[in-house]
Amino acid sequence: MGTAVRPIKTSPGSWDAFADVDVFVDEVLAELEAMAKGGARPVRSGPQAPLAGAALRKSVMAIWGVWFCGMQWRAIGQLCAIPFGTLYGLFARWTRLGLWRRMLDRLRRTWRRACGDSPEPGAVVIDSRTCRSAPSCFDRGIDGGKKIRGVKIHVAVDKYGIPLAIDVSPANRHDTKGIVPVLRALADGGFHGPALGDLGYRGERLTKAGEALGISVEAIARGRNGKFVPAGICWVVERSFAWLSRYRRLNTIFERSKEHLIAFIEIAFISILSRRLKRLVSEDMSA
Repeated sequence: MGTAVRPIKTSPGSWDAFADVDVFVDEVLAELEAMAKGGARPVRSGPQAPLAGAALRKSVMAIWGVWFCGMQWRAIGQLCAIPFGTLYGLFARWTRLGLWRRMLDRLRRTWRRACGDSPEPGAVVIDSRTCRSAPSCFDRGIDGGKKIRGVKIHVAVDKYGIPLAIDVSPANRHDTKGIVPVLRALADGGFHGPALGDLGYRGERLTKAGEALGISVEAIARGRNGKFVPAGICWVVERSFAWLSRYRRLNTIFERSKEHLIAFIEIAFISILSRRLKRLVSEDMSA
């Protein structure tokens, strides 16, 4: 099953998202071009020509600013001199076309190959995180254990902490129910193996649901006497949630669409992987 490791080449670098905005933008533009050539991105018809060149690049950077800085669409539209309706329309359209999902899957496989692993993992770690949400959010619930009114983010990550599947539910939904769509997405993607979780994922109903999808759900204790104890690779999902906490748009949820919230989570990991791969290439060239 292996252990969660980080390649030595990427460990000394400090985390500075602003230093690598251009890397993220370049990856998005490259993926948009690939989608256009493959026919996955149809040309939009209308009285005005679609954004291109510097305007398109500025729009991608504006979407990055909304996600990272937690800015409102109207505010970022005023700052970059692009109508906020145009920016939001681009983000919604790209989300609907599956741009972020395609990018995350491609970068995840590239990163695993760079680390000397197979493109697809043999095991995943599952967990959830409760986030506060605004009244305008698409759905809300109260997590009685954490006393938070909001939503739950359910993920399944590989040993490097990169998600293979993401889903969102009201905070009052139990983990054994909220993780089922994630397991279903894993099975649809061709994954068949163990899914490691904490003791909250015990139960005959979840075990049977996993077996029907070809996934064995294994509940492993991660704590003792009220203290967290790392168990195998299970701790990596906690690190993934710590990465998400760096992005303001993902601390208090304002999204009115479940799909848009999942898109922002995918963008977070796309930014992380883009930065890592760029640093890896730069260090290989300087070696």
